Amino acid sequence: MSQDKPLSGIKVLELGTLIAGPFCTRILGEFGAEVIKVEQPGRGDPLRTWSLTTEKGSLWSMVQSRNKKSITIDMHQAEGQEIVRKLAAQVDVVVENFRPGKLAEWGLGYDRLKEINPRLIMVSISGFGQDGPYSDRVGFGSIGEAMGGIRSVTGEPDGPPMRVGISLGDSVASLYGVIGVLLALYHRDIHQEQRGQHIDIALTEAIFSLLESMLPEYDYFNVIRNRRGNLLLGAAPSNVYKTKDGKWLAIGGNADNIFERLMVAIGRPEVADDPRYATNKLRIQNVSELDAIISEWAATKTMEEAMEILNKASVPTGPIYNIEDIANDPHYLARDMILTVQTPVGLLKMPGIVPKLSNTPGEIKWAGPELGTHTAEVLSQYLGLTRGELVELREKQVI
Repeated sequence: MSQDKPLSGIKVLELGTLIAGPFCTRILGEFGAEVIKVEQPGRGDPLRTWSLTTEKGSLWSMVQSRNKKSITIDMHQAEGQEIVRKLAAQVDVVVENFRPGKLAEWGLGYDRLKEINPRLIMVSISGFGQDGPYSDRVGFGSIGEAMGGIRSVTGEPDGPPMRVGISLGDSVASLYGVIGVLLALYHRDIHQEQRGQHIDIALTEAIFSLLESMLPEYDYFNVIRNRRGNLLLGAAPSNVYKTKDGKWLAIGGNADNIFERLMVAIGRPEVADDPRYATNKLRIQNVSELDAIISEWAATKTMEEAMEILNKASVPTGPIYNIEDIANDPHYLARDMILTVQTPVGLLKMPGIVPKLSNTPGEIKWAGPELGTHTAEVLSQYLGLTRGELVELREKQVI
């Protein structure tokens, strides 16, 4: 197995905070890129204080900043801005998620940086994108999910629009950021274009891109998809069902052959032969009756019993897991998706690497470091700053 990572030799400068920018660079770092994370002196990325925190900061930050080098630079100061420009001249990628126009005010926008480094690839993630009538609005992931359309179809039909239990908008935009970097690197290096480019990602558009066939359905049929709870719009039966021991089981019995196997497995073969359920279209029309039949069966079985029966019948099924279930699941463990990493607060379980490459897999080299751990190392290595110059910059609180 090759020890080289796919992105070995690629240098990334992260100017982001919280989720969207830092999640993008986290993935790049897991596959070999050298990621330099720029943080505000004294405070750092606000994610350091989010969610559950320890005396060394938040656990989330230790995951989000793994494999990164933390340096502190005050980009509000002219000297700090100049340091960032000098760093940008030597890297391949800059990732940022500031409000559009803010970096340009500091002389750090793409137009300025590409003059210094024509090969630079810059990823900008914002609420609404770098142009358009809403571009100057503040936009968090929650607003991206709201205006991107996904919350309008999430929740029960008679309830309010709901959020997914994580920051989905930020994470999806981050993944598009990774895709954009890979595309731009390929174009620059493999096609020998030799020039970088600006990658503009809007949280709203990242979520909008997930909406399946909702736009053409609206355009052609004038249909507006609404909230349907756990029902799958285009296929039936597909829902969650409560078991005898009070747990919830997801079952996808929507393809014709799977539906037949499901009905036989739950002891209702006559339902599979009923003409009312002969096709997926008919099953959708009669999904309430089908869900009642499956629910009645599930209520007589424990989760373990139901899983054994349905797996034996090759029916897609799985329990609704919480994080405790995932952390102790033998399949997750076998696939190295639960990894134990040394952190500033001791050994800590972290999510493994996705995707899994056979020859050049990603890795966790270290957990998110304490604030400014690598400032002297990076600035001396990249810019040749002496110890005296570093001391002077610290005294002026530039770094």
